[in-house]
Amino acid sequence: MQAEIRSNLLTVKINSFGAEVCSVKNNSEVEFIWQADKEVWARNAPVLFPIVGKLKDNFFIHEEIRYGLPQHGFARDCEFELTEKKENACTFQLIANSETKAKFPFDFTFHISYLVIDNTLETNYKVINPSGEIIYFSVGAHPGFNCPLLPTEKFEDYYLEFETGSFSKTQLNNGLRTDAKTVLKLNDQKLFLTKKLFDNDALVFEGNQINSVSLCSSVSKHKITLQCKDWPYFGIWAKKGNHQFVCLEPWYGIADHENSINELSKKNGIIQLAANSEFKAQFSLIFS
Repeated sequence: MQAEIRSNLLTVKINSFGAEVCSVKNNSEVEFIWQADKEVWARNAPVLFPIVGKLKDNFFIHEEIRYGLPQHGFARDCEFELTEKKENACTFQLIANSETKAKFPFDFTFHISYLVIDNTLETNYKVINPSGEIIYFSVGAHPGFNCPLLPTEKFEDYYLEFETGSFSKTQLNNGLRTDAKTVLKLNDQKLFLTKKLFDNDALVFEGNQINSVSLCSSVSKHKITLQCKDWPYFGIWAKKGNHQFVCLEPWYGIADHENSINELSKKNGIIQLAANSEFKAQFSLIFS
């Protein structure tokens, strides 16, 4: 099932499977969201929950019990319930059940709300802990954007524009974090896209370095800005060798370290949510 919401400038479609945005078009019918070509990357904008990134050996331990969990968790492969629908807003819900508890032994209610106003799409996450114990989780976004946006453009015509001139980038080894850091230096706060930029996996940034980033064209006026103030981690990714899309990913959580002990409660970046409490996070996408 799809839900459609609209503003005066944008039409947005969201699949109930994964509560995933699958289309954002402006009034000129420009499609901003990657259209999930199965031969390249078969997703649009997956929601990452209850983990972000990869677990070492694809499992974690909680209270001495081992649980298997794939990269980025299971929410992206779950059917969500549409609980509220307005012309410019909608909310989806996922509640813990026997299937989720086989992989993740906690009670939770996960709400994802979308609101479109003018040229801005706002996404709100809310995780509720209805139980009498602490729950541990991560949550993140993984939206993919068509790049280039227009048939007259090419991938190398695009660049990422940041608020500062350099960043500390965490090196990955087979999807896991390492102790190695490199400095990513920008040219006038810009990082130009190349087909080799993602040969060594995603660009990963720890320590709340990125609060805003824009995907810009150097030959047209189109731009997508992602604003995610106070999100502690950020990833930028495209499939190796790809020249059709790029993902901008704010995270509350991060992949395991290559020396992880697999204990969930001690996982780097894990959120600890007290009994009968809730966690909220919000980010915005501005389409120009």
